Amino acid sequence: MPFRKIINDPVYGFITIDDELIYQVIAHPYFQRLRRISQMAMANLVYPGAVHSRLHHALGAYHLMGIALQELKNKCTQISAEEEQAAKIAILLHDIGHGPFSHALEHVLIESIHHEDLSLMIIKELNKQFSGKLNLALEIFTDRYHKKFLYQLISGQLDVDRMDYLNRDSFFTGVNEGVIGYDRILKMLTVHNGELMVEEKSIYSIEKFLVARRLMYWQVYLHKTVLCAEQMLQRIIKRAKYLKAATQQPLHNFITQPLHSVTLEEFCNLDDYDVLAAIKGWRHHEDKILSGLCNGIINRQLLKVQYFANPVDEKMVQEKLAAACIKFNINTEDAGWLVFTGEVSSSTYNLEEEHIHILFKDGTVKDISEVDNALINQNLMGKVKKYYICYTR
Repeated sequence: MPFRKIINDPVYGFITIDDELIYQVIAHPYFQRLRRISQMAMANLVYPGAVHSRLHHALGAYHLMGIALQELKNKCTQISAEEEQAAKIAILLHDIGHGPFSHALEHVLIESIHHEDLSLMIIKELNKQFSGKLNLALEIFTDRYHKKFLYQLISGQLDVDRMDYLNRDSFFTGVNEGVIGYDRILKMLTVHNGELMVEEKSIYSIEKFLVARRLMYWQVYLHKTVLCAEQMLQRIIKRAKYLKAATQQPLHNFITQPLHSVTLEEFCNLDDYDVLAAIKGWRHHEDKILSGLCNGIINRQLLKVQYFANPVDEKMVQEKLAAACIKFNINTEDAGWLVFTGEVSSSTYNLEEEHIHILFKDGTVKDISEVDNALINQNLMGKVKKYYICYTR
């Protein structure tokens, strides 16, 4: 009897697992840890429904990968059963290296390692545990396999990773601006000269996809209150490291010995729950800054935040610092943990990354930005930058 498991997903309905090796990968503790890693970090403080996990996203991307591969095979693209299995495993594991609260604590909890490097380390370890059965998945994940379009489905401007997180994050936040025509885009995928492209009939769907991404960044991912909460979370960890504040394992070593050699096992034992438990404990810490920030996160008593088109005026910064010093009876150095500035940016279409190529019926290929009457023009290709200040209320 053929192997078959189904998972009921709120976004796509039933997701089918029809491969025993893939099911074993999903059942592995390293993958199951993703249940305890939030997809959108602190966004639930603004959008209460945004409580989905990295596991939700990984399964969704796997589902879209399956559809994409089937569509390409229907168009006579040669994809073997081994390549299909490997591509599905690669997309399942593409985010397995994320730590607690995903991007919010990247380079804060573990300062020197990018989540993609950790993903690669974990996939290599899984490959050992599965006796080399993930070799091809590793080749595809690292873009060393000769069929480049398989890598482009995992990492590119039009990959199934982005298609799922836009669709899924829109669903769980209730922000309709993020809804994309992912089904039509998948139908229009094609391979030309070994590269992943889309047929010209999908131009408007691609433009909608890029605009939806732009709107989601400014309305959700870089929403000023979400930004403020994530900055507070980062400062909690940085302050705890500065004070070497005690907490329980497995987080304790990451806080009190920030430069110690992290083992993969230590990292894979760490998740959102450990950080949240520590924050709850640090609410009663003798340090005013740490306890204040922790109480702010737990009780949603966040710092005030403002966005500006230009760098924040230094006079305003000094006024807010002085006000914090008086309010909390602290010195200027400590006030700097509660009053700070920064900048964020996002672009609709980044030509420095993987391009989106349109294949026309006559065989010509154009970048999406070069098609006639392109919505994604030079103005939209540039980065939008905003400056912010966070300060005590």
